[in-house]
Amino acid sequence: MRTTKNRYRSKYEDDVCGRLDDAKVLFDYETINLHYRVIEQRKYTPDVILPNGIIIELKGRFTSSDRKKMLLVIAQHPDLDIRMVFMRPKNKLSKISRTTYAQWCDKNNIKWADKYIPEEWIKE
Repeated sequence: MRTTKNRYRSKYEDDVCGRLDDAKVLFDYETINLHYRVIEQRKYTPDVILPNGIIIELKGRFTSSDRKKMLLVIAQHPDLDIRMVFMRPKNKLSKISRTTYAQWCDKNNIKWADKYIPEEWIKE
């Protein structure tokens, strides 16, 4: 075990960097700062919450920003059952895309329905 007092932030860093030192590899340790942005916290308000806890998002138009938001919300709330209902699930994501709203949901393991909330969802 190396004893480079306060040079590294953890024993793990001390171990790895110590091996570089032992091998006579020149390297820099924490000599630059890289700036980055964290996306600010946003608020999502679901359209419908069924008595059984199923959350339904109703969509006519499903934009790129809507898709990003839904993926973030679902990923950050894995304990919630969030589903989509589309006015037109066969619409393409964009003019140049072959993927429909429904296919996008299938690809992302999101349950979806056509036009109305299925009775089966209500009875779950």
